Amino acid sequence: MKAKELDRLLIRIAEGDNLAFEQLYINTRRGVYAFLYTYYHNPADTEDGMQSVYLNIKKGIHTYRAGSNPSAWILQIAKNWAYNDLRKKKREIPTEEMKEPSYEYEGGRGEITELMERILTEEEQRIVTLHVIWEYKHREIAEMLGCPTGTITSKYKRSIEKLKKTLKEEKRQ
Repeated sequence: MKAKELDRLLIRIAEGDNLAFEQLYINTRRGVYAFLYTYYHNPADTEDGMQSVYLNIKKGIHTYRAGSNPSAWILQIAKNWAYNDLRKKKREIPTEEMKEPSYEYEGGRGEITELMERILTEEEQRIVTLHVIWEYKHREIAEMLGCPTGTITSKYKRSIEKLKKTLKEEKRQ
């Protein structure tokens, strides 16, 4: 969805339009899910995070500045929620009970998602997700992640090359 359309939806939500909120959810849910998944690495926590993110969007709509970058605003809410939620969960679970992330295929997730988790770092997953799914320019991703644009561009290219190489190798086997 284009930035202007998202901006209009967010303005309508601020005016109390629940239909606009539903449209926002429908048009952004895949991207928000993919973005949150790079933090949680499992569908259950990602789904829980989705609910909280959209509730926070609704509650914090008064902080949205019309004409700014609506996707960045939404993703910042998602990022803040994920960081805070993971920090809270980390305090709740004794470290000796924490499990390492599993890279085995769990039904319902796509081959590319599984491959990204297995091959790419969390930062690389975020960069690829923001560029491919959310269609952000490297410059915009650099601003969001606080890195130089050249760093984002090179990390994106390396990530894609890693994925291509691994896919080719796995197809040979």
